[in-house]
Amino acid sequence: MTIEWVVSGHTWLGWAVIVACGLAGLIGLGYHFLRRPVDQAFKWMVTACVVGAVTQVALGLVLFADDREPGTIHMFYGFVILLTLTFIYIYRVQFERRPTLYWGLALLFMMGLGLRGISGFGSSF
Repeated sequence: MTIEWVVSGHTWLGWAVIVACGLAGLIGLGYHFLRRPVDQAFKWMVTACVVGAVTQVALGLVLFADDREPGTIHMFYGFVILLTLTFIYIYRVQFERRPTLYWGLALLFMMGLGLRGISGFGSSF
């Protein structure tokens, strides 16, 4: 596998994760406001978003190790996504109280971080 496949995968998966996080976040908020319980479909959506985001960061690190320079703003938002997931893990017990609300907001936040990361590609602070 050449590094160009990694570049293509990072680009494609980035947009897929942004769309998935946005949709899952809106669905989570809808579940919360309609007072629907968490179902297996929502859990799968959250899992797909988290795995996709972590995969994105890993692909970005592979590209950075290959001396690709995405700009410091792009890298900053990738690390903030990891930091967000870390805080979610730390506060996972609190997330159990209102999972659809908290996951909905967190996924929309991650969507916004992804969009900011893409818009900052090639730029530095």
